[in-house]
Amino acid sequence: MCGIVGHVASTPSQRSREVVLAGLARLEYRGYDSAGVALVDADSLHVHKAVGKLANLVDLLDTAEVAPALSGIGHTRWATHGRPTTANAHPHTSMDGRFALVHNGIIENADALREKLRGEGVVLASETDTEVLVHMLARAVDDPQVPAWEGDVAGIAPQHHDTARAMVGAMRHVAGRIDGTFTLLLVCADAPDVVVAARRSSPLVVGLGQGENFLGSDVLAFVEHTSTAVEIGQDQFVAVTATAVTVVDADGSVIASPKTYEVDFASDRATKDGWPTFMEKEIHEQPRGVADTLADRLDSLGHLTLDEVRIPEHVLRTIDKMVIVGCGTASYAGQVARYAIEHWCRIPVEVELAHEFRYRDPVVTEKTLVVAISQSGETMDTIMAIRHAREQGAKVVAVVNTPGSTISRESDAVLLTHAGPEIAVASTKAFTSQVTACFILGLYLAQVRGNKYVDEIQDYLEKLGKLPDQIQHVLDGGETVRQAARVMKDATSVIYLGRHVGFPVAMEGALKLKEICYIHAEGFAAGELKHGPIALIDEGQPVIIIVPTPRRPELHNKVVSNIQEVRARGARTIVVAEEGDSSADEFAEIVFRVPPTPTLYAPLLTVVPLQIFACELATVKGLDVDQPRNLAKSVTVE
Repeated sequence: MCGIVGHVASTPSQRSREVVLAGLARLEYRGYDSAGVALVDADSLHVHKAVGKLANLVDLLDTAEVAPALSGIGHTRWATHGRPTTANAHPHTSMDGRFALVHNGIIENADALREKLRGEGVVLASETDTEVLVHMLARAVDDPQVPAWEGDVAGIAPQHHDTARAMVGAMRHVAGRIDGTFTLLLVCADAPDVVVAARRSSPLVVGLGQGENFLGSDVLAFVEHTSTAVEIGQDQFVAVTATAVTVVDADGSVIASPKTYEVDFASDRATKDGWPTFMEKEIHEQPRGVADTLADRLDSLGHLTLDEVRIPEHVLRTIDKMVIVGCGTASYAGQVARYAIEHWCRIPVEVELAHEFRYRDPVVTEKTLVVAISQSGETMDTIMAIRHAREQGAKVVAVVNTPGSTISRESDAVLLTHAGPEIAVASTKAFTSQVTACFILGLYLAQVRGNKYVDEIQDYLEKLGKLPDQIQHVLDGGETVRQAARVMKDATSVIYLGRHVGFPVAMEGALKLKEICYIHAEGFAAGELKHGPIALIDEGQPVIIIVPTPRRPELHNKVVSNIQEVRARGARTIVVAEEGDSSADEFAEIVFRVPPTPTLYAPLLTVVPLQIFACELATVKGLDVDQPRNLAKSVTVE
């Protein structure tokens, strides 16, 4: 869950410092308990660390004398082992000060390794699992019993070549002795022109520059400098110099042509661009995110085409069950998609929390299609779920926002959401883009399996194509929502109710309030109200209700009755309803209006006021909207 950045330059300068700090700023959404950098000049290593947000480290470096460096690594921490302290902040260094290491992941056998090191006389300065690794690596480099890697590290100064080979050999040696997940970046004062890295079940990408190269746990770390990235695979090692990237597999063989890809968004999409917060900006980017996800999906004959879904059609026709896996917001997106896919394709769809999936011995066969939803493509619980599914013979389709991510590489097919980078911890545009992508997948399956005719598919897509303008219409009327949030700033608990596709929207709305407002909130199925939750209603209890379209009276009328029931018990009722639907007005204190749209598509509209509501409420409470306490954007550990 931590953010890591690395840089190697051709000549000593302040460039590494600037690149690493800028990269950390872009990755701070991954963790903001502490931050640190290690900069390597011609013959020495300098480490600077600070507790709290990155601004504290920047202030520290502004007052320090920072020598021109050839390379640097940096880290923003989300604490797992040990409290947020300077001692526990990364980078961690070896006892002799020659080596520095940053780490994303968790080392499961760290306790046993720590005791072994202590028995060998190593003095540890922190509570972290990472410090164990830097001592192991330093000792392995100097241990004649640990063979250096026998290959050539391209682009390194001749006098540093032996050290670099020893670093690669040490990294391979130590990786074979640790259990858990990791991305590791290692620098050494004896070889200042190289960064050696490794990954296992944790994200790592390399950026290719001109006379400099970059490393990061996300392409955001270097997207302002280059749009070309190298995929680093599972259990691979890489030595990065200013002019070359040497990728080594688990057997020690050089990968001659590692896979590269182009980052498909401009660097300015990772900045606030004048908005007060990333979350507010990303809420307003949803029309573009939905439109880009829908773009270029029909061929010249009007057939829906998904070039990236390379599962043979005859295989898709044999599918007898779908399982959608995800966590948090991604799971709620999957629950919305279930209603549409079952309706269109007439096959059963299960939605599973990824972290529960493999532990309950699910029934998965070669006729099961698993859909993995993840904004980052690096959610560890979801990665483990798809690995389990593939072991059982299932085909996996990834719905992700990040090309080259672990989930995209380990799936049989990938459906990119094209939402652009999402920086705020609370997910907004990812949700609407994921729902849109799942709708496209569902319609594609309906076409392949013969459940829908071509003209029916076109009609569904035409109506989907109107959603970006309708979302913009909701955004344009957001002041009513913001006013409601301002008068609710003293609320301590909020209940959300929804029926049919409104139920997962209710849960998603409640999640947003929990994440950034620190208010207890629960989303309930409206039909469950009289089966328990109504006991929570007393005088003044805020209840937000998503009202279905009146064109579905069997749903609509029941929810209007629910509004009357909670209002009769003193609730403050806030309603999300279609324009022109006045049926709940006399029972609602506040009404948020959305344009009429087909029932299955309604979540793409009804969720938007709930996002605005949470964002504004957190703002008036004076809270950090983008970086809420205890949370990080990408959960890359189980």
